[in-house]
Amino acid sequence: MQTDIDIARQYPLQPIAAIAAKAGIPDSAMEPYGRHKAKIDPAALPLPQGGKIGQLILVTAISPTPAGEGKTTTSVGLADALNLTGRKTMLCLREPSLGPCFGQKGGATGGGHAQVVPMEDINLHFTGDFHAVTAAHNLLAAMLDNHIHWGNALGIDVRRVVWRRVIDMNDRALRQIVQSLGGAGNGFPRESGFDITVASEVMAILCLARDPADLRDRLRRIVVGYTRDRTPVTAHDLKADGAMAVLLAEAIKPNLVQTLGGNPAFIHGGPFANIAHGCNSVIATRAALGLADYVVTEAGFGADLGAEKFFDIKCRQAGLTPAAAVIVATVRALKMNGGVAKADLAHEDVDAVNRGAVNLVRHIENVRQFGVPVVVAINHFGTDTDVEIDALRAIAATHGVQAILCRHWAEGGAGATELADAVAALAEAGPAQFAPLYDDDLPLLDKIKTVASRLYRAGSVDAKPAIIAQLARFEAAGFGHLPVCIAKTQYSFSTDPTMLGAPTGHTVHIREVRLAAGAGFVVAVCGEIMTMPGLPRVPAAEAIGFDDRGRIEGLF
Repeated sequence: MQTDIDIARQYPLQPIAAIAAKAGIPDSAMEPYGRHKAKIDPAALPLPQGGKIGQLILVTAISPTPAGEGKTTTSVGLADALNLTGRKTMLCLREPSLGPCFGQKGGATGGGHAQVVPMEDINLHFTGDFHAVTAAHNLLAAMLDNHIHWGNALGIDVRRVVWRRVIDMNDRALRQIVQSLGGAGNGFPRESGFDITVASEVMAILCLARDPADLRDRLRRIVVGYTRDRTPVTAHDLKADGAMAVLLAEAIKPNLVQTLGGNPAFIHGGPFANIAHGCNSVIATRAALGLADYVVTEAGFGADLGAEKFFDIKCRQAGLTPAAAVIVATVRALKMNGGVAKADLAHEDVDAVNRGAVNLVRHIENVRQFGVPVVVAINHFGTDTDVEIDALRAIAATHGVQAILCRHWAEGGAGATELADAVAALAEAGPAQFAPLYDDDLPLLDKIKTVASRLYRAGSVDAKPAIIAQLARFEAAGFGHLPVCIAKTQYSFSTDPTMLGAPTGHTVHIREVRLAAGAGFVVAVCGEIMTMPGLPRVPAAEAIGFDDRGRIEGLF
C-alpha cells in the first residue's frame, strides 16, 4: 500500500506564484520561500469587493481514537471539492508541531489524495514560525531571570514566577526542573519547567492577534510573575515586548501552500486543542475570508475541545460568525466507542456502531448549542460495510442531520463533492444564529462549570479552595471578563481518557489555573493532561530518515 508521502510525490507541484494568482493574491503581497511556499503580507491584500467576505466553514470531529478520524484529510478534501464544484474556496489549517511528528501522532498535512504540500517541508520546520515563537517566548524567560539577577528592581517574588520555557519537542524530562544551579553567577535557583511550544501563550497570541499592532499590545500584557503583594509583572514591565515583536515580525505573516488539487491553502500557527485553543491564526482566516467565497478551517481534536474553543475563544475575540460545521466521523471510531478493540475493527459489527454513535450524537448536540448548522462527514475506510454505513446515516437522520459518505482519501476532491454541495446549501440557507456558550460577565468558575455541564455533561467540577482563590484574584485584577480555555484529555468528554462514548455525571478535576492575559483567556488544566507531552515507547522518529535516493522516508 502506498504511503501518504508516496502519493504526494505523484502530483506535480505548481509554482507558488500560480497558486497566489489563483487566490487573487497580488505579487506585492507575496514573499516566496523557495518554489512552493510563500509568506503573505495581509496589509498588501486587496480589500473585498463591496465589503463582501466569504462563508466560514468549520470542520470538527467526534472524540479521537487510535482508529483515526481524518479531520485534516476531510478539511482538505472538502476545500478541493468546493473548488471542483465551481465555488472559490481557500483552506486554513494549523502548522504541525515537531513533537507529534517525531512522537506518536505523526504529521498534520492530511492523507491519501487529500493533502497539503510540500508535506515534508510543512511537517519539518516549514517557514520557521514555531522557532520564532520559541525564541520570543524564551527571550522573555531569559530577560525575566536576568532582571532578577541584576537587582530585581520590580520586586518580583521568585516563588511566584509563572513564566516557564518552551521547546517544540516532546521531552518529559523537562516538565519539572530546577534551574540556575552552579553559583551566584548563574542567577537565583528556583523550580521551573518547560512546556511544548504549541502550549506557549506567545503561540496563542500569534494566532489570536488581528494585526501587528494587536500582536504588540498582547505581548505587552503577558504576565510573567507577581510581587510579594501579588501585583502582576508583565513583559512590558521587563521591556521585553519590543524585542519579542521583532522576533515575530515574519512569523505573523500567513504561509501560502497548495493542496494536491492545486488549490490555495493558508497554514499558519499551531496551538494544540487539548492544552491550548486549537485553531489556526485569525490573521490567516480573515485574509482568506476576504479572498474567497468559502473558507474551510478546522479545530483540533473533537468538538468538545477544538470546536468549543473555536467558538468561545477565536470567534468571540475575532468577531467571526461561522456559517456551518462539519463533524467528521468514521465507522471504525464509532465501533471503538462501542467497545470494540482496535484489532477487531475490520469485522462488521452494526451493534457496536449503534452503541458508539452516542459519541457522535453528543457532538451534534453540542455544536447545535452554538446555533451553527451541522452536517456529518463519514470518512470512508476500506473495511466499512454498507450496513454499518447505513446505520451511521440512520442515527444522524434521527437527530435531523445529514450524514454523507466521503471518499476524499482515495479520490481527492472528487470523492467529497456531495459533502461540498451539502455544506454550501447549509451556508446559503441563511445566517447562522451563532452565539458563544456563555457571556463575558459570567464569573470564571461559572464559565468552567458551564462548559463542563453543558458540553461534557459533567455532574460536578472539583476545584480546590486554592484554585477558587486564584480565580478570584484573576477577577480582582481585571481579568474576569476573559473566556476560559479548558486543557483536558482529547479522548473523552470527561477528564478520564478511558471513559469512551458519552459519559454523564462525571467530575471534572481542575489541577491548576493559568492566566494568559496577552492571549486573552484563562487556562484550566484538568485531570492528568500535560502541557509537555512525552514520547511513546516506540517514537515515530525511529522510522524517519533518508532513502538511498536522498528522499525523506518514514514521515507521515
